[in-house]
Amino acid sequence: MNHRISLDKIREAAETIDPVFLNSPQFVAESLSQLLGMRILVKVETANPVRSFKGRGADYFVSKLGNAKKLITASAGNLGQAMAYACRKRGIHLTVYAGTQANPYKIDRMRALGANVVLFGKDFDEAKAESKVVAARLGVRLVEDSRDVETGEGAGTIGLELAAFKEPLDAVVVALGNGALACGVGVCLKDASPSTRIVAVQAAGAPAMIESWKSGRIARHDSIATIADGIGVRVPIPECVGDMNGIIDEGLLIREETLIEAMRLAHEHLGLIIEPSGAAGLAALIENKNAFAGKTVASILSGGNLTPEQIRRWLLSP
Repeated sequence: MNHRISLDKIREAAETIDPVFLNSPQFVAESLSQLLGMRILVKVETANPVRSFKGRGADYFVSKLGNAKKLITASAGNLGQAMAYACRKRGIHLTVYAGTQANPYKIDRMRALGANVVLFGKDFDEAKAESKVVAARLGVRLVEDSRDVETGEGAGTIGLELAAFKEPLDAVVVALGNGALACGVGVCLKDASPSTRIVAVQAAGAPAMIESWKSGRIARHDSIATIADGIGVRVPIPECVGDMNGIIDEGLLIREETLIEAMRLAHEHLGLIIEPSGAAGLAALIENKNAFAGKTVASILSGGNLTPEQIRRWLLSP
């Protein structure tokens, strides 16, 4: 099928992206597999300068720009860090809009990487709406995660790496925000291993993308209620919902307490600090153990940016 995200461009991205973001660790987590009753391949996307998979898509996007001098984007924090890192290398001035309640660690990191950060609105979607207004007024290129297809093609390089695993995968469970990661990875694996199921995961308190995909109509919410800020989408992008068709096989919604359990298990069994959005795939395996029992499944641990207080509360407290 024809798709907005191009497999050829994903392959090009794998030759273009800064190597610091590529070939992230992937291995079978033996004790975790035994605990949950399935064979779990973890893909660790936190061992890079921005601690998330977003570096792949941001670096590929910026590499295609030519002579741009200024960019504006909106971010809950991880894309903003990734864009700041990519723009700093190329001398591009970046302004990031984020909600006033955004993760303070992520805000500090965006600024440390050279971005001008503007806090606006109650959440990511209000910040994004303002970024569009300002970009149009100033005539500056707006970068919109997932709508700008290069972000999905960069993220799709994870799929190339998963496809090289020596064993067939029954399923890949992947966090679903605006869709770049899930759809980029899905495009690769549907080509390399059509029988592998692509399972997209959202928090039950922020279900707009899965609701939109299942109903065929864009579902907009006035508010969301989840600790998973990186996948907390209230207003889906229609093109990105369309990207899910023919690529995503199943959509799962998970509870907040399971996100915390997944983060704790990743810390206990893997020695990793994973943020709620990054643990969404693992949380889906916890809540759906019977459905995945005995199968070989991949879980993408897509981000690990937590404040010290969050680490104490979610990972270290009894």
